[in-house]
Amino acid sequence: MKIEIWSDVVCPFCYIGKRKFELALEQFQGKENVEIVWKSFQLDPGTRTVAGLSVIEHLAEKKGISIEHSEKMHENVTMAAAEVGLEYNFDKAQVANTLKAHQLTHFAAKHNLQFKAEEVLFKAYFTEGKNIDDIETLGAIAEEIGLNKDEAITSIQSKTLLNEVQKDIDEAQQLGVRGVPFFVFNRQYAVSGAQPVEVFSDVLQKVAQEESKLKEVISGDSCDINGNC
Repeated sequence: MKIEIWSDVVCPFCYIGKRKFELALEQFQGKENVEIVWKSFQLDPGTRTVAGLSVIEHLAEKKGISIEHSEKMHENVTMAAAEVGLEYNFDKAQVANTLKAHQLTHFAAKHNLQFKAEEVLFKAYFTEGKNIDDIETLGAIAEEIGLNKDEAITSIQSKTLLNEVQKDIDEAQQLGVRGVPFFVFNRQYAVSGAQPVEVFSDVLQKVAQEESKLKEVISGDSCDINGNC
């Protein structure tokens, strides 16, 4: 079974959806036969990175509201994250463009470390308040997950994987993806958003059952188990 997941590193529901999907996958008997591919998506390609500017402050400035009001607006998401064991610190999360981070995930994929890269990037942004558009920060993350730091930095700076990132984004448009997270199972079923664990479990079971069945049978002369020929 192949599962493709479109997401953006700064999407709070993408991290929550990732965790819920993982919880469902842990309970799935055929999990060893599941291939997971993370796909790039940018919610706002034009985002300008402002080091030190928190998401709370940014929303307050953008909406013309108070810091207290901005904090209140983020409370529900913070609570939803806590329900699946995630710590969100929007007062520390720094506004950043995600293009470089997506290039790192593609570099990690070349070394079978993409899933780990996604996890560490999400944590770096939402929990630790790191600038995920900073090349040294991304280099340190690469090293943390077992990649060569210098090679990762060179790959990002030379933009060698930029075409792959853009290909994911273009593919999402072709599929009609309007928001993330977006999970696609065997290019047959899709789950949009951070759905409950039970939803992911049901889809996993349904796809697995269909995989075990023949899609089409072209009949001809044969003998059956009752001895009829």
